Amino acid sequence: MADPERNEHYRKGFRSGEGDALAVVFPEKLLQLWQTLQVCVDAGAGIILQAANTGLTEGSTPSGSDYDRPLVVINTLKMNAIHLLDGGKQVVALPGATLHSLEKLLTPLKRAPHSEIGSSCIGASIVGGIANNSGGALCQRGPAYTELALYARVDESGQLQLINHLGIDLGKSSEEILTNLERGTFLQIVEANHTSNRPRMASDREYVERIRDVDADTPARFNADPRRLFEASGCAGKVAVFAVRLDTFPTPTHIQTFYIGSNDPNVFARLRRGLLSELPQLPVLGEYLHKDMFDLAAEYGKDSFYTIEKLGTRRMPAFFSLKGRLDAWLEKRAFLPRFLSERVLQALSKVLPQHLPKRMLEYRSKYQHHLIVKMADDGIAPAQEWLRGFFQRPENSGAFFACNDEEARKAMLHRFVSAGAAMRYQSVHFREVGELLPLDIALRRNDQDWEEQLPPEIDEQLEYRLYYGHFLCNVFHQDYILKKDADPNAVKQAMLALLDQRGARYPAEHNVGHMYHAPEAQRLFFEQLDPTNTFNPGIGKTDKLRRCCSCG
Repeated sequence: MADPERNEHYRKGFRSGEGDALAVVFPEKLLQLWQTLQVCVDAGAGIILQAANTGLTEGSTPSGSDYDRPLVVINTLKMNAIHLLDGGKQVVALPGATLHSLEKLLTPLKRAPHSEIGSSCIGASIVGGIANNSGGALCQRGPAYTELALYARVDESGQLQLINHLGIDLGKSSEEILTNLERGTFLQIVEANHTSNRPRMASDREYVERIRDVDADTPARFNADPRRLFEASGCAGKVAVFAVRLDTFPTPTHIQTFYIGSNDPNVFARLRRGLLSELPQLPVLGEYLHKDMFDLAAEYGKDSFYTIEKLGTRRMPAFFSLKGRLDAWLEKRAFLPRFLSERVLQALSKVLPQHLPKRMLEYRSKYQHHLIVKMADDGIAPAQEWLRGFFQRPENSGAFFACNDEEARKAMLHRFVSAGAAMRYQSVHFREVGELLPLDIALRRNDQDWEEQLPPEIDEQLEYRLYYGHFLCNVFHQDYILKKDADPNAVKQAMLALLDQRGARYPAEHNVGHMYHAPEAQRLFFEQLDPTNTFNPGIGKTDKLRRCCSCG
């Protein structure tokens, strides 16, 4: 697809960012993907691999038009098979397979994928999560990670190589390997070792120990953590991933959700340390909402709440794709007002009835800080007893309640739609407010001062400060809606300088994309993966130019 009008949807980021491309290609077979890569390499084109294009930092689309060669975008969504290993204890996922498809496949087996909140609802791919070191909400699983993958890279001499580190014998030639992989014809499962001479992992099996270390002076997880940059994991599209092999997880028999509120950030700091270090079993998750985010999501995420509740997650990828195409078409009609679909949906949401449970609304009127904690099976009773004792102590102001099934479902859905509420508000009120500045940050594990304090010179430039995130991981999403006359670049740089002073790391889980500078360790990792700068040139604000390694 070479027509710029027709392929615009694939050249624009989910939230922001766009650029030029010579063509967008849609291979249907792995062998076609390999052949497309070879043609691009032979022609000296830059290559961007893209699946669902749901990233938030512009990392799966071109960025601008200042490349030194033509770019080809390769969309992988049609190659979406998932193969089960060992009764579903592990899976091999092809590049277009989505988290939602994996979840659907595993449910009858009483198994679950890595991620739970968010991305499975909008069609994000499994390989995209691995390539971006996506974080997820689940305390016991850590960031998306594997050391078992099959991928292609361009070596120092400019030759395309196919590398099989899946730990599965698929044959010898590229054609044989890719055909067997696509069909699920696995000749033999073989032992594969990490470079440190231990067996390769198919998930971050060390995360439980890391998150429980509440006295450590470093974050539990962040996108550029050198410990979790390995081949396909964290590659940010610097190699072409054909398949990843991943662990799956048994689903709990029973889940209990607790809803917690307090006005004192110090209470929540003690709560976090206790939940991680004093319980015999880690929580499943702990999701945070500040009251301002609660309110904005209640009003500007209401239609999304109803859409997901009524349609279910299965139809959401198609819904978002259709909406994206419609928005692109509407934007080209100069006689129509900007953000028309967002404004229409927001107007319709005003006639919808109240969607949040009574007890949640009562907590909203009482408390600034809200936390959703899930416990499983044998961890439920000890957690409930611990929470009861915690809030009986006079220094711990606040309260909690055990959710019924409806409250639990709606609390999590409300937390999910909060991620898009700031975007909706900014779109609807674009005449009155400035740009949206989204940051996702990882605080140190021993950081008790988690609530952000901004100096007046920054605060006076903000219309809204909106906080939500994965509280037990000390990972926060911070959305700032700027005032109309605020300089977004100046505000961002001032924000990042404050985060540097606090010892925070950013981005925490959305990859550097084209919005952040890759730290030195990550930049060197990118260069090692892709020495000629063929794949996703410019990612992490690195150089967009071709490198000729054989020339010195």
